[in-house]
Amino acid sequence: MEFEHISVLLDEVLENLAIKPDGIYVDGTLGGGGHSFHILERLTDGGRLIGIDQDTDAIAAAKERLSVFGDAVTIVHDNYEHIADVLTDLSIREVDGILLDLGVSSYQLDNPERGFSYRTDAPLDMRMDRGSTLTAKDIVNTYPQEKLTRILREYGEERCAAKIAANIVREREKRPLETTGDLSRIIRASIPGRMREKGGNPDKRTFQAIRIACNRELDVLRDSLDTMIDLLSPGGRLCVITFHSLEDRIVKNAFRRNENPCTCPPEFPVCVCGKKPKGRVITKKAIAPSAHELEINRRSASAKLRVFEKNSI
Repeated sequence: MEFEHISVLLDEVLENLAIKPDGIYVDGTLGGGGHSFHILERLTDGGRLIGIDQDTDAIAAAKERLSVFGDAVTIVHDNYEHIADVLTDLSIREVDGILLDLGVSSYQLDNPERGFSYRTDAPLDMRMDRGSTLTAKDIVNTYPQEKLTRILREYGEERCAAKIAANIVREREKRPLETTGDLSRIIRASIPGRMREKGGNPDKRTFQAIRIACNRELDVLRDSLDTMIDLLSPGGRLCVITFHSLEDRIVKNAFRRNENPCTCPPEFPVCVCGKKPKGRVITKKAIAPSAHELEINRRSASAKLRVFEKNSI
């Protein structure tokens, strides 16, 4: 399959990155290079972009798409959680902007062999980095029932988490679960008919939860945001696009904490903890897709953009 992904909130990202022609920018979730292409178009005065992605298919597609920019772009196969090490290896101390687009690409969703989608029967995989050892198949066939329940409840916000987990364990005792179809059948048998009718596709929440667990998505995000803010140059901006409430909550809380890190009790007349704000939240309310974007790209419906700016002083 050709790597294809429509860049979500593109105009909003380009505006909020406040791109300088000679700046240094990082796309921490490079994908096929959609956002990066348009960032690079604006780097006309010796600017540079570093693209990071853990998916080798994305890396191959981005290298081809961005080859016209020559030495202005550097592409690294890694997880954005290692951004500090990546920049150190490139002798870069600080950058003018960082972008994270946390959505799963259309290529990953629509390519059956990747195992992300419940719409086709395919091997249970769901790895963003195909070199990693843990797969969705490992999770559903080896994790204890209590851990499966917690994953489905916390990461998928699935009300029938306990029932689905119990049925997974019962079925895997008969034979291992091998495909997305195996998992889908268990989910549908575990959710009462009235809930299936009202809640959309019953597979969505469980597949989301297992994908998040497989790729440590929330842990990586939570552990990386403070580091990214520290890597910004004065006035630099961090833009993060999320696609569900769990991600958005992590980003919103991290931005608020870096804008107001004081831990003193509210009754204290002055701050004594010594923690200083690192910057300010640009987006007091998350930016959502326009009506036009929703019309041409239905997968953008749940996207939210939040932006943090490093202090200039």
